[in-house]
Amino acid sequence: MKIGLFDSGLGGLVVLKAVVKQLPDYDYEYYGDTKHVPYGGRAEEEIYELTKAGVIHLFERDCALVIIACNTASAETLRRLQDEFLPEEYPTRKILGVIIPVIEEVVNSECKRVLMFATQRTVSSGKYHLELGKRNEIDTKIEAVATPELVPLLEVGNIAGASAIAQALIDERLLDGGEVEGLILGCTHYTLLTDKLREAYGDRIKIFSQAEIIPERIDDYLMRHM
Repeated sequence: MKIGLFDSGLGGLVVLKAVVKQLPDYDYEYYGDTKHVPYGGRAEEEIYELTKAGVIHLFERDCALVIIACNTASAETLRRLQDEFLPEEYPTRKILGVIIPVIEEVVNSECKRVLMFATQRTVSSGKYHLELGKRNEIDTKIEAVATPELVPLLEVGNIAGASAIAQALIDERLLDGGEVEGLILGCTHYTLLTDKLREAYGDRIKIFSQAEIIPERIDDYLMRHM
């Protein structure tokens, strides 16, 4: 079986590498839409059409399962693709996103004050908060911060520059007396910051990195459904 992974750029390659390490017995195909990166500032309908085009490409390359690693696309278009597109065009294929696995990990961690860095579209969609609300976790609070400046830096490999911006945002909240128990890296590009942020904050802040969460969840899904 072949698994496809779609992202709006190159950030999803980090997740793909982690998935391949966890599940080496599958074949893989990657589609990174570097022509249109970033998705965070685009209109919802445009995000849908771009994501659908990527998914079709992966299905035509014989992928039975496609992971939408782009958080913006997961927030804006995943449900529509699952409910409208799949039944009509590819009824035997599956599409999964990355937001629900992260929320489940946050809930399991019992962190109550969580900061999230994401694109403007992911923040404005409220999808992370919606999924948290479905689990009735009224004591867990997520502060979502739009950080569109990080994606262009990470696309060109400027991890140090992106990390400096991320740390400044975290430190600002800590200096103001804010409680930050966890940090969601709510964009696949941001997984590249995991090591530097852990070096900076150690056990003080739990980092929720999709490159660590998604492989385990795909493994579990495949065992239960495919």
